[in-house]
Amino acid sequence: MSCGCKTSGDSAHSCGPKKSANGCENVNTCGNSYKLSVFDWLSNINNPASNRCDFVEVRFKNDRKSFYKNVNNVPLHIGSVVTVESSPGHDVGVVSLTGELVKIQMKKKKFSEENSLKIYRLANQKDIEVWQEARKKEDSVKIQARKIAHNLGLEMKVTDVEYQGDASKVTFYYTADNRIDFRQLIKEYASTFRTKIDMKQIGFRQEAAKIGGIGSCGRELCCSTWLTDFRSVNTNVARYQQLSINPQKLAGQCGKLKCCLNYELDSYLDALSNFPSSSTTLDTEKGRAFCIKIDVFKKKMWFAYVDSSVAWYDFDIDLVKQFISKNKRGEKILPLEELKQPDIPLHSIDLIQENNVDRFEKKNKGFNKNRNQNHNNQNRQNNNQGQRKNKPERSEKPDHTNSNHNPKQPRPQQPKAQLEKVEVSNSGQEKKPQQNPNKKKFKKKFPPKKDNNA
Repeated sequence: MSCGCKTSGDSAHSCGPKKSANGCENVNTCGNSYKLSVFDWLSNINNPASNRCDFVEVRFKNDRKSFYKNVNNVPLHIGSVVTVESSPGHDVGVVSLTGELVKIQMKKKKFSEENSLKIYRLANQKDIEVWQEARKKEDSVKIQARKIAHNLGLEMKVTDVEYQGDASKVTFYYTADNRIDFRQLIKEYASTFRTKIDMKQIGFRQEAAKIGGIGSCGRELCCSTWLTDFRSVNTNVARYQQLSINPQKLAGQCGKLKCCLNYELDSYLDALSNFPSSSTTLDTEKGRAFCIKIDVFKKKMWFAYVDSSVAWYDFDIDLVKQFISKNKRGEKILPLEELKQPDIPLHSIDLIQENNVDRFEKKNKGFNKNRNQNHNNQNRQNNNQGQRKNKPERSEKPDHTNSNHNPKQPRPQQPKAQLEKVEVSNSGQEKKPQQNPNKKKFKKKFPPKKDNNA
């Protein structure tokens, strides 16, 4: 086995850096492995035995990691399940990093080698079974612990529960706004769960990272997927980015300001370094004007008069710098409406030509309409010509000499649209027009007879 997942039954299974359909059935069993996995880019390099690092990085549930010393020189690789030293007893974890990169991580996290714990052995089948049985009890223990805290009237929330590998200790992660008195609570927990109790307070961001969820962007939370360090975020970050101070939009699922506000802060600060101060005022012949808006992308600043702030006038930052330099020399600039340059409309060419959603419908409608009109006009002309050709001339006496026509001469074809044909007999009498044989015949329906005896 390479991890304590419910779905893992062989040593080839390993929780990769991404979730998949065939991956871990329960993330709480093996931890957020897609967040804690590390890529060892020095795995193919063989270092001398004298400089080999004896420390390995071991991960546990959620985002908990620690460094342990391999005193017994056990052959380890990434994904090995090991039994490590703990107080009291022992714990079971998964190796997440080996080799020279461990030294870099220890130096980055300022880990002291003096207080380091050691690795006992590779976890055997008994260790893994005890570990998995303890993991299965965590959900029920968490619900029961919340009920006990609620009955005692404590203003706290038990977020997560973690059992040690040998089930000799259980850690309760909780969040609270104020200080909590645990004297009675720990007694209740110890008598109920019959094990050593450890209480650990976490922040609201750490709680969101443990629970997980979907952010307003439609993706998984950054704190639960890849973000490991939480930098402080204040409202000045939103002001630099010209965002409205709306707590509902700027706050994340943890109730604090979103961590993603810091992502583009450096770019905004770099762009704002070329802008004049937002508190800039201009002395004009009509009066004083103050800055009311800044657009970082268009590199423009909007100004309005102090007396009448309804009308806004936008200027480029280069032009605003010239106005400021004139004011410093003691010169007043012209009124803003005279300095305002007319906006030149930009004629953009749509190369794709897909602005209109119903572009195909309009073209097809016009094309089909013209096509139907032309087809109808052509049919009418053909019908008129056919009627003129096939219309017989009436005479008092029939001409028998013209009845013997040349059999080789082709007869004029009659159009299909002509439904009736007038035939003239030898006696000169007209026959009734023959009905179209393809025409459907409908039976006449009679009303039902009335029953006088009813």
